[in-house]
Amino acid sequence: MGLESQTKVCATAVIPSWNRRGLLVTLLENLKGQTTGFDEVIVVDNGSTDGSAEVAEEMGARVVRLPTNLGFAAAVNRGIAETRCEWVAILNNDVTLEPDWLERILAVGGDAEFAAGKILSAGDSNVIDGTFDLVARSGCAWRCGSGKADSPVWNRARKIFMAPMTAALFRRGLFEEIGGLDEQFGSYLEDVDFGMRCALAGRGGVYVPEAVAHHLGSATSGRWHSDTVRLIARNQVLLARKYLGGSAWWPVVAGQLLWGLVACRHGRGLSYLRGKLQGLRLPLLPFVQGERSQTVNAVLEDSERHIFELESETGMDRYWRVYFWLSRR
Repeated sequence: MGLESQTKVCATAVIPSWNRRGLLVTLLENLKGQTTGFDEVIVVDNGSTDGSAEVAEEMGARVVRLPTNLGFAAAVNRGIAETRCEWVAILNNDVTLEPDWLERILAVGGDAEFAAGKILSAGDSNVIDGTFDLVARSGCAWRCGSGKADSPVWNRARKIFMAPMTAALFRRGLFEEIGGLDEQFGSYLEDVDFGMRCALAGRGGVYVPEAVAHHLGSATSGRWHSDTVRLIARNQVLLARKYLGGSAWWPVVAGQLLWGLVACRHGRGLSYLRGKLQGLRLPLLPFVQGERSQTVNAVLEDSERHIFELESETGMDRYWRVYFWLSRR
């Protein structure tokens, strides 16, 4: 039996939002066309100054107002705390969903705790924006398929342990069991951290390629905006400090330095360095040790192997080609 049964499933959409009122209006209008409707739409406004909160209320959403921009993780946590539905869809304000997105993602079989669908680029529906997430032993994550041509590879349903919170569905009880998003991450990689905690707790999800969304992509700050690069660089350090204390040091150094070279190529070398320094200066995160550290290593080894297999099948990106050569995979 799928996640949907004869008893109507209660589902809430939680939308963290910061400015970009036009994007929010488009999404809220889009949600009204779902073949299976959301029981409630909650917009968590991160201190917007462009009237986003007011227009969301006018369009029927319940708005939770935060006094200032507390980051994506804090906004998601506040939104989840406001709903009592069994299922929570977390949606970026720059996505739109195909009309049957919720219907298809609810109908997936099994005892999944969460589900992610195929996310296409809003600018070109033949290009993958993302599917599910994997993370390497370096602490650097890959949004699988990002930037690649849509192909049969991305039409295969599979079990996953990380769902990108661009557009994904979660059982609300999972947040009660695992805990909310780690607000120290703020924005970026907070969903990867949550996925690691799910994997360590033995909780998994499914990838449902028939559930399709379209993503504008970093519409709020820009993909290679200085703040984006700084936060990703910082949070790569936080992931390493939190989970990789008992892991081999070389993949961490190789992967994160290589990512720095990519940032430099986009003119963001200084932002990268600032992020790394900030990650080192933040209060020390407790890292896993002992048998739990062995479990982390096993999760990362399996995840990295899947990165290698998918990259080999779809055309190895330069970053991963060099990383796998350096890490001797």
